[in-house]
Amino acid sequence: DARVKVRFFADDAQAELDSVEAELEMVELQVSELLEKQTKLNSRKNKLLQILEGACSSAQPSGSSKPPKPSFNKQDLQHYEESDFSWSKEVQAKLCNVFQLSKFRPLQRVAINLSMSGKDLFLVMPTGRGKSLCYQLPALCSNGFTLVIAPLVSLMEDQLMYLKSINVPAVTLNASSTKEDSKQVLAGMMDKNSPFKLLYVTPEKIAKSKLLMSKLEKAYNMGLLARIAVDEVHCCSQWGHDFRPDYKLLGILKRQFPKVPLVGLTATATSNVLKECQKILCVQEPITLTAPFNRPNLYYEVRFKHNEDCTHQIAELIRERYKNQSGIVYVFSQKDAEVVATDLQKRNILAQPYHASMEPSDKSLVHQRWSSKKIQVVVATVAFGMGIDKADVRFVIHHTISKSIENYYQESGRAGRDDGSADCIVFFGFADIFRISTMVVMENTGQQKLQNMVAYCQNVDRCRRAMMAIHFDEVWNDDECNQMCDVCRHGNDYITMDITKHARDVVAIVEMASSMDEKLTPLKVCDAWMGKGPAKHRKTIKVTSLSRVEVESIIIHLLLHGYFSEDFSFTPYTTHFYLKLGRKAALLKNGNHSITMKMRRKVSESAGEKSSAKVEGKRLADSDNRKSGAKKVKTLL
Repeated sequence: DARVKVRFFADDAQAELDSVEAELEMVELQVSELLEKQTKLNSRKNKLLQILEGACSSAQPSGSSKPPKPSFNKQDLQHYEESDFSWSKEVQAKLCNVFQLSKFRPLQRVAINLSMSGKDLFLVMPTGRGKSLCYQLPALCSNGFTLVIAPLVSLMEDQLMYLKSINVPAVTLNASSTKEDSKQVLAGMMDKNSPFKLLYVTPEKIAKSKLLMSKLEKAYNMGLLARIAVDEVHCCSQWGHDFRPDYKLLGILKRQFPKVPLVGLTATATSNVLKECQKILCVQEPITLTAPFNRPNLYYEVRFKHNEDCTHQIAELIRERYKNQSGIVYVFSQKDAEVVATDLQKRNILAQPYHASMEPSDKSLVHQRWSSKKIQVVVATVAFGMGIDKADVRFVIHHTISKSIENYYQESGRAGRDDGSADCIVFFGFADIFRISTMVVMENTGQQKLQNMVAYCQNVDRCRRAMMAIHFDEVWNDDECNQMCDVCRHGNDYITMDITKHARDVVAIVEMASSMDEKLTPLKVCDAWMGKGPAKHRKTIKVTSLSRVEVESIIIHLLLHGYFSEDFSFTPYTTHFYLKLGRKAALLKNGNHSITMKMRRKVSESAGEKSSAKVEGKRLADSDNRKSGAKKVKTLL
């Protein structure tokens, strides 16, 4: 029958068309994947070429992007480093007599001479390398006062405590200032005898106080506004990791007071962030000085949480390794700060919480007691941090991961400011990723930055500093680490596994839930894969024999590499994180596609246990892809 034949051929054609379309979809995904990789490699190549072309010294200064104006070059750097200026003797005398320092650290002398010369300057220098000195010392050697904009009251208090201890007159105006104090400060701004040399204010004060702006204008006209220092200048930029809306209004300062030199200081800004800061602050041709990001005295380590609450691990670590030594434990939330501090106290560790909801007087008291060693540990949210200048912090422990590598670099950098050895340890837990993810959901680059931080923690084969260097556009030689991170210290203590079969199994769980119009959180996906989900699903799921740690690591790996994706759901009270299929999930339907990942061995003292880790690695790998310990990898991710 002709109709039957036509239908038969039509069915065949439709089946082949479906097959061709599915194959085309996979090819497009593979092409997209390769193009993405090509873009990343080209971007990194261009950055490396720029670094090689511009590398004239350990510092990488650069000037305006306008072509007619020659950039700040090696000769200029040398001039401001070595030349004798009219203020040089006074600067050196104050360095020794007031700040009790015998010499400058790299780039400090250059920055101070540029500021004293009236130049606008951006200074990018690692946390703890002495950025504050670059405006505090010039303030003592100039007429009038220096206006310092700082984002946090804790930062200002820390600076004021230190300056008071060395008899440098400095004051602050903020929300907790009394009327009497404010009156005295505002009057002092127009006193030719300058009763103070530094005035610290928050950006909110500049934005909202017309009275302050009017006094600044009068001080400017009297020649008493010596310079403007914008601390943590990356807060201006929406691409910066601590964006503060009121920082965007600081452009008024340079517009109103064009003859006053401005210095912007940060530990973490990339070139893109600084370009945006330049526009926001209305600075025409700033000179940018960038010091190398590396702090060689800091030891970086990642530890996995035994369970969601790792306070007992932290307490044990503090008791065994840091007896009578000062440190900071960073936590995710204000509630965590209270709970963890209480738990540490119960374990006989002198700890106090610090967070934004505390009374200003209580925060000041905690800060002072910690600075004077009356308590050992501050358990803090990020409200405690920027600019904290306690030199002898021997450890910074993160109870929860930071929301970005930039944040982590800055927070961990509060350790070892005296150049003595110090430890920066982050405790990495599966559930924490999704808590933070829902917190940064509204930020444009929040998810990508968080994924970079997760990749830093999940990493087992690359130097920790190398992973940081990429974010600061620097080239890093792993040998320079000197085994000052856990990866370099423990060497090749990892196994490479083919996880293709496991990936197909766990992706199938999410796919099945989606087909039934159900949403699964990452924790529920773990449970389902381990056979702990609802009974109705167990028959259709391939239950894994992997451990919980291995299951979590594989799910994280698949999320980082696009096989899974985030799916957020909002309620009036909270934000939920669900897993959905990512753009690369379809590639797993191709029999030739494979995925590998590196996983840390279970390090132990006994050789017997170490060999069992090797056996565990073999169990994880697909036996048909392994032969004599080596394997062919079609796609290495």
